[in-house]
Amino acid sequence: MPENLAVTPETAWRKSSHSQGSSGDCVEIAELPNSEIALRDSKLVPGPVLTLTRAAFAALVTTALLTTPNP
Repeated sequence: MPENLAVTPETAWRKSSHSQGSSGDCVEIAELPNSEIALRDSKLVPGPVLTLTRAAFAALVTTALLTTPNP
């Protein structure tokens, strides 16, 4: 798999506001210089990164909100 050249050691990652602190289910996001959004698992920092265009990220969030049951 090719390395994502837009993600660098200086990339500013932040945890999703919906990540659960003690359960270990933590997703981090970053806005990249090329205007894409990067996603990663905070437990696998050196692991894979998913990069999406802003439109694709918006579609992902919308789909997740529409298909996730309310607690």
